[in-house]
This record gives sequence, C-alpha cells and structure tokens, in this order.
Amino acid sequence: MSTTAPAGDRPRPTIVLVGHGMVGQRFLEAIAGRGLTATHRVVVLCEEPRPAYDRVQLTSYFSGRTPEELSVTDMEFVEAHGIELYLGDPAETIDRAAKQVTARSGQVFGYDALVLATGSYPFVPPVPHKDAEGCFVYRTIEDLLAIEAYARARAVTGAVVGGGLLGLEAAGALKGLGLDAHIVEFAPRLMPVQVDEGGGAALLRTIEEMGLSVHTGVGTQEIVVGPDGAVTGMKLSDGSELATDMVVFSAGVRPRDQLARDSGLAVGERGGITVDEQCRTVTDPHVFAIGECALAADGRVYGLVAPGYEQAETAAATIAAEEASFTGADLSTKLKLLGVDVASFGDAHGTAEDCLDVVYSDSRSGLYKKLVIGRDGTLLGGILVGDAEAYGTLRALTGSVPPVSPESLVLPAGAGSGDRLGPSALPDEAIVCSCHNVSKGTIRGAVTEHRCATVPEVKKCTKAGTGCGSCVKVLGQLVTAELEASGVEVDKGLCGCFGQTREELYEIVLALRITSYQDLLDRHGREGARGGEGCEVCKPAVASVLASLAPAIGASGYVLDGEQAALQDTNDHFLANLQKNGSYSVVPRIPGGEIAPEKLIVIGEIARDFGLYTKITGGQRIDMFGARVEQLPLIWTRLVDAGFESGHAYGKSLRTVKSCVGQTWCRYGVQDSVRMAIDLELRYRGLRSPHKLKSAVSGCARECAEARSKDFGVIATASGWNLYVGGNGGATPRHADLLAQDLSDAELVRLIDRFLMFYIRTADRLERTSTWLERIPGGLDHVREVVVEDSLGICEELESLMAAHVAHYRDEWAETINDPEKLGRFVSFVNAPDTPDPVVAFVPERDQIKPDLPLLAIGRRPLEDALEGSAQR
Repeated sequence: MSTTAPAGDRPRPTIVLVGHGMVGQRFLEAIAGRGLTATHRVVVLCEEPRPAYDRVQLTSYFSGRTPEELSVTDMEFVEAHGIELYLGDPAETIDRAAKQVTARSGQVFGYDALVLATGSYPFVPPVPHKDAEGCFVYRTIEDLLAIEAYARARAVTGAVVGGGLLGLEAAGALKGLGLDAHIVEFAPRLMPVQVDEGGGAALLRTIEEMGLSVHTGVGTQEIVVGPDGAVTGMKLSDGSELATDMVVFSAGVRPRDQLARDSGLAVGERGGITVDEQCRTVTDPHVFAIGECALAADGRVYGLVAPGYEQAETAAATIAAEEASFTGADLSTKLKLLGVDVASFGDAHGTAEDCLDVVYSDSRSGLYKKLVIGRDGTLLGGILVGDAEAYGTLRALTGSVPPVSPESLVLPAGAGSGDRLGPSALPDEAIVCSCHNVSKGTIRGAVTEHRCATVPEVKKCTKAGTGCGSCVKVLGQLVTAELEASGVEVDKGLCGCFGQTREELYEIVLALRITSYQDLLDRHGREGARGGEGCEVCKPAVASVLASLAPAIGASGYVLDGEQAALQDTNDHFLANLQKNGSYSVVPRIPGGEIAPEKLIVIGEIARDFGLYTKITGGQRIDMFGARVEQLPLIWTRLVDAGFESGHAYGKSLRTVKSCVGQTWCRYGVQDSVRMAIDLELRYRGLRSPHKLKSAVSGCARECAEARSKDFGVIATASGWNLYVGGNGGATPRHADLLAQDLSDAELVRLIDRFLMFYIRTADRLERTSTWLERIPGGLDHVREVVVEDSLGICEELESLMAAHVAHYRDEWAETINDPEKLGRFVSFVNAPDTPDPVVAFVPERDQIKPDLPLLAIGRRPLEDALEGSAQR
C-alpha cells in the first residue's frame, strides 16, 4: 500500500536523501550540525540492507572486522535527530512536478529539498560470459560475502580484472582467502591514475614478491566457462589464456545516475548528474546531487571520499541558506594496499610546464619517491611508494617553496641528508586534513582558542583526522607542539595508570629494585590507579622492563613466573605465535641460520608427526604452523631433547641474526660472518626490549645478509667489522647508520652491548630502533657520544647489565616443560582440559595444510543463496 504526504499536509518542510553511503551520512551530520533536523523532517532511502559503512576500509573485513565494526552510522544519532531511515527500500521514481519520491516499498514521500547521493556502480567490461557463475564485482559488503562463500566452496585460483585501488585490494582479499591470485590490468602499469612508470615498477616488484601474479598491458577478451556454466578461465587480448575458478571485476566505477536520467535531470556526456557550485542540479533548484553520482561544476566526477564530504557540506549549507560553494577538490590520496604504502598528491605526473622531477628509487627495498618541482622551487606534487611517512607534511607544503632542499625530502633517513622537515615548518594556511579541509591554523586555534588539549578533543572540534586518517600523525605532532609553545605541560605518561614515560619507569625500577608490577603501580602509579589492576598498555610494557632488568634487580626473568604470567600479551602467554584460526606456530632458534642435517631431520619428523605446515622464513629459520595449544609442550619437549631452544618469535626480543656464508665458503668473503652471527645470536637471545630486534652479519661489502636493514647490522671489512644501527626493512624502511668501523671482535661486541642496553633504557613502548634513533634528542650523534665515547659515564653500567643478562639466560621452553604447574595453562578449555578446540581445523593445500576458517554467521545468507546470486551481482 502506498502512503503519500503531500506538501500541504506536512507540518515541517521535508528533506529526502536518496542513498546512505559515507557521503550521505556526512550530509546528515552536516544538516544536523546546522539545526535543520530540528526544523525539517528528514527521510533517508537506502538500497542496502545496512546503514552507511566505511567503504574505504571494505577490505579490512577479510582481516577480521565485522560489518558492524565497519559501520559509520551511530544509530543513537539517527534516533536523536528524528531521522527516518528506510533500509533496503531505495527510491524507484522521482516526480519533480509533484516534488515526490516513490520508494520500492510503494511509499511516496513529498520533499522540499531532494538530495541524490546514489554513488556509483562497478564497471563490468562487455565481454562474453561476464555474468557467468563465479563472476563477481567488488563494491559492497554483500559482494564480499558472496566472494568469500564462493572462494571457500568452489575456487583454488582467482583473477581480478583491474589493477587500480580496489583491484589490488580485491586481489589481496583473494590471496587472504587462500587462492592463487592474478591481477589483469589493461594499462602498462598498476594504479595508472595514481603513480607513474617508476612508481608502478616499484609497486609491481613488491606485489609480485608477495606471491601475486600480475599481467599488465593486456585486456580481458572473454570469460571461459565450463559445461556447468561456471568460470574456468579468461582469454586475454594478447592471445593467452588464464585458468581461473572465479573472476572479480574491479575495472573502475561509473556514476549511478539512472534515477536522475529517468526524471529528466541533466547528466554529463560520460555520466554524472550535472550540478552547479552549490551542488544543485542545473535542471531543478530543489534537487541536489553529491558524491560519486555528481558531475561537479568543474566538469569532474570525484571518486574519492574527501571531495564527497565537501559536496555534502556545501549542499547542507545551501539548504540552510548559507553561503557555500564547491569548485573542485584536492585529489591527493594515501593508501596502504596489500601492506604497501602508496600516496600521490598535487601534480603527481608533472604536467606543469618546465617542471622538474626529484627522484629517489631503491628497487631492492620497493621504495620510490618522486617530487615535482617548479622552476622557482615550488613543490607541485609527488608520488610515494613503499614509504609514505612524509605524505602529510609534503601534501600540506604543495604550492609553496619548502624550507629545505627537495633532495632531503625524498632521501630516506640515514641515507645522506640531515635536513628533516616536520609539521612545525608548515604555514598556517597549509591544509593538514584534506578530507575535511582543515588547515594547520585551524588546528592551532583549536588548541589555543578552544582549549583542546588532546588529539581526540581536536578531532571533535575540527573533524580533522576523522576521515581517511592519514593526517592523524601530523595532527598529533601539531597538537603537542602547540601545547608546548603555549607553556602547557604535555602529559607524556605511558597511559592512564602511569604519569611517567617508559624510560622513567625503567629508571625507577632499576634504581629502587622494584620486582613486581603491582608494587610499581601502588608506589608510582597515578593517584586514581593505585591499588587497581592496571591496563593493557602498561602491563606488557612494565613486564618487558622487569624481564630486561631481572638479573640486576633480583627478579625472575621467566615470563610465566607468578605475577609476570598475567602481564603478558597473548603470544608471550603461550610462548608461541597465535595464528588466524586459533592455532600456534613453533619457531626453534637456528643461530646464524646454520643447522646440521640431524637437526633438520628432527624438525621434519616433528612437523610430520604433528601434521604441521612448515616454511623457511626470511630470518633463516624454519617455522612450523598449526600446533594446537595442548600440543605445544609435546613439540617443545622433542625439540629441546634434540638440542633446540625457543627462537623467541613470539616476544619483543631478539629474533634472529642472519648471515651469509662468509669467508669460509665464499670467494668474496673477508671475515667469518657465520661464526660472528652465531656468537651474537647466542649472546643476545632472550633479551627483552621495547620492540623486536633483528640483526644480520655480512661477510663482505656485497651485503648479502642485508645487514643495513636491521636494528643492528654488521658488515665485514678487511680490517674488522663495521657496525650499523637503526635500520628497518618493514613497513617504513630505513637504512641503518654507521656507528663505528673497523672494529675487532671484542670491540664490536662491547659496542653492541652498550647500544642495545641504551636503547632498552631510553626507548618508548613499542618503539623500533629506527624510530628511536630519529626521535631521541641529538639522534645518531648523541648515541655515538654515549655508547662509543661514554659521554654520560654509563657505559660500565650498560655493559654490566648485559653481562648479567647473558649469565642468567634460561630457555623458556625448557623451563616450562619441566614445571608441571606451568604445563596446566596449555589447554583449550580450563574446565575440559582434554578437549581440543573444535574451531581449530585444517584443509590440505600443496601437500601441506592451511587453516580451515569457518564462515562467520554475522549478516550472512545461506551459502547456496550466496552462490546462486553471484552471477547477478
């Protein structure tokens, strides 16, 4: 039955919003902020069965985020403002003459202002069999549910058509589901809109190293199907054929403007509802269009969320009779795709006349940085691949002449330039948050004028940092700098329980010989925290400090002793790494990567007998995956009996010391790198620290062990050893800096002792050596003065602390299997210790096993429904 609310019968004017995505939700917040929800009836017609969710983070569903966690809609907000939200009930027709919208349910809503936020739809190339069973698009949560269901039931190999932003995320999702994933991109490089040839090459190398197959410069000609009508492969434009069990189309989007077309609203030649600078349609002043369905006044359809937010604000302001306009937007983007940072800003491709490129490229590390500079030195734009740490600052400086040389802005830390540019160098008019168009001056004003003292308070006041989140780090630095400049004491305490930093707590524990967390909390915690239980931030941090200092303060260094056991993170709690299906991995120590055949056989026999998945890691050891918690002591017992010990892969401690074969075997080697690596690994094993530690020893300058990408790395010279510190090969790569050169064995060990204990003493919680070295006042020069020149007179103490650690080292696995009381914790169910966890299951893959992850029931239709509906989607 239809219900009509003619304009004459309405006590309040009505705003109808068609579409409830991220931009639609932002529009609702914008009209609520202007008081329009108090004076207007607000109706929202939403096609999807759930309210607005974060489509930017859609792929995080496959890493464990539920649809509810992806939601950007606060239902309390909807209810508080009296918003009528109709889910699964999209608008079907618009009668502009009568100013009415008819929904699929038959309800008819009159409007005074109609806002179209219908978004976009995925473009599917018009190839034969594009609707076959096993073909999907990648756009909504329902699409993801269908893809997951089909992949688990029917597929071993999957192909993604499109190598843009969503295409790469879709390929990562398929790989995460255990499929062999292929990416097919018609352009000659991945992400052709965002990156240039150099950036595409760096991205390609990194993605291929992850095990994905990439096919660029080819298009899809046909989807090949079997007798049952299901996908079996793809024919490509170069004549080749790719075998695949499913195809995901992610070849771009098109404005969803059919509803507007049917109602006679003007649309662009290539789609998009034509609007003016106020986001009104040029055909009808009572109808607005915002987001991906709108063709803006500058002739663009914007596919990013930030411009959509600006359009939402503009439409809301116009309806509220305020002055506002949208004439264009910043297209800068920063993303993490398959774990790789990719960013572009400004004139990224250098289209300006007479512009120059400043480029840094390191294909080995997957790094590519390009800045586009005008003839007068103005920063016009840039591309960052592999390391986008400076994105927030660089984007804000675009259009101005940076106060330091362009070369210093692209060189990685430790690679030759001491000039570093922080947020304090930005002018007040620089845009820090492009999602919400918030300038540095506005952020400073939030601190000085509105008395905001924390990042959450500044977020609430300015909305900065509440969009894509890429500016949050810069935001935090600006807030701290402004507070300090205003003479406000900034709380740098570890957490709500302690007002001291981790470094200060370390000094307290060492000086007063405090041996328990509870004693430290009761004596030195914040007033309101004393006598309490602490929090998940300070408990593992203090546990690490106590373990690092255990021999010196007379405490037990065994992490499962007494109170210490309750302080540990999940991995330390079971002395093994928790995996995604609830099983654990076991990683025995293999010092220097050297192992005898007999020990290799033992590992093979254990893996075979317990049905474990085995893999050789980049750290030159062997991981065994798939152990149930109750199996861990049994596995450890056999390993310990064979002469192995814990590799501490689970702890914030030394992981490995890699090595090349050195002069013993290699004709280029000048020192015995294997012996040195073994000596260092056995010396520092079990050393608890603020973050994990990695090391390597190379036997010559060819650097086969990649020592300069480690926390401390050693490279042989004809005269001894060079020591490098502060390297990192992870998400933010950094070349290690040379601390000292041509050292003897004894000198090398002594300096590493001092360096590690000084780092453990002064670093923040979860701070890698690379970050610590850049943060600590004076940087490398100060560290060199302290650990080489003994400028603070503490080197004897640092050496003594390390000597105590070495003398008191005990293997945690051996300690555990010899303690019946400790063995009692290794069960899945305390009340049923002999019952294994039924959720921990496996399926075969490539002659081994992989986790059999059960489908989550949240928001799912039955499996057969998902499969049946795949072709229609």
